[in-house]
Amino acid sequence: MNPLTHAAHLFGPLFSDPDADAIWGTERFVDGFIQFEHALTNALAEVGVVEHSVAAEAIEDINSFQPDLTKIASLVVQDGLPVPEFVRQLKAHARPSAFPAIHTGATSQDLIDTAVSLVLRDANTRFEAQLADLLTALDTLNATWGNSPMMGRTRMQAALPIPVSDRIATWRTPLASLADRLKAQRPQVEALQFGGPVGNRASLASHGDAVATALAKNLNLSNPDRAWHATRENLTEYANWLSMVTGSLGKMGQDLALMAQQGVDEVRFSGGGTSSAMPHKQNPVRAELLVTLARYNATQLPAMHHALVHEQERSGSAWSLEWMVLPAMVTATTTALRHAETLVQSIEKMGQSAP
Repeated sequence: MNPLTHAAHLFGPLFSDPDADAIWGTERFVDGFIQFEHALTNALAEVGVVEHSVAAEAIEDINSFQPDLTKIASLVVQDGLPVPEFVRQLKAHARPSAFPAIHTGATSQDLIDTAVSLVLRDANTRFEAQLADLLTALDTLNATWGNSPMMGRTRMQAALPIPVSDRIATWRTPLASLADRLKAQRPQVEALQFGGPVGNRASLASHGDAVATALAKNLNLSNPDRAWHATRENLTEYANWLSMVTGSLGKMGQDLALMAQQGVDEVRFSGGGTSSAMPHKQNPVRAELLVTLARYNATQLPAMHHALVHEQERSGSAWSLEWMVLPAMVTATTTALRHAETLVQSIEKMGQSAP
């Protein structure tokens, strides 16, 4: 569920885009479940938990499985999550002789958290590209207008003259740092979840860790030493990264909105927003949206800290809170990066008396 788009469809284009929504779609998420089951079956055979012939049957059945997504959705409230009905349907579809190689050693949380990791891998690849494009756009802006003079302002009061490059540097520097941080953080976020019923892989006896190693390799995910069912700092740190990105973009948006004020006139955009009552206005809409999205993510971040409190070996309430908050924060971040690049590219002039 993504409150950014479901709350108000009329305003949806301001706060999201189809690509951002698609990675959290039902089909994409359930595809993550299928990828997990496929990779698990292969891992069970590789380690010797099941015979290769049994695994081959299971793989055939998994590959031909078409889940009834409507029925899965209809039972989510009853079960609290979509995996029980997914597994029921998968086993109803599979031949009984393949059962030992299907879902063995896994639990619902393994499928859901791993599906989230696969979604975040796609999101992170996009984030890296978006950040690189935005940094390039800022470099182009700096090359064009960096030597122009403008007034430096402290506490929103005129201070001393500065070159435009000084202002641009305050936008670019944190974004470059955050791009580097994402590269370092990705293995912690794009991580296999595999612990079984109570998170200790005990249902596979001595084979648990070996199956996890093979499973992570099959999915091209990192393999933590143990399941992270009830230890969620990886996702909380990631949410902090998301909020820092939108916060940095919000600072840029706030600066540009102030620079565009009549009487200050330190920036000129193409394609500013219009007014129904004042046709002379060109509102800095995208700059304002960067501030809005920064404040949205900053507001959501404490909820991810609340979701750290998982009781015992698994929480229903803390875990489901993540499902509400994290997709929306990811969507807000990718949308902010898209608006930011368009905004920077729309700048026609910067510096003193830009018009």
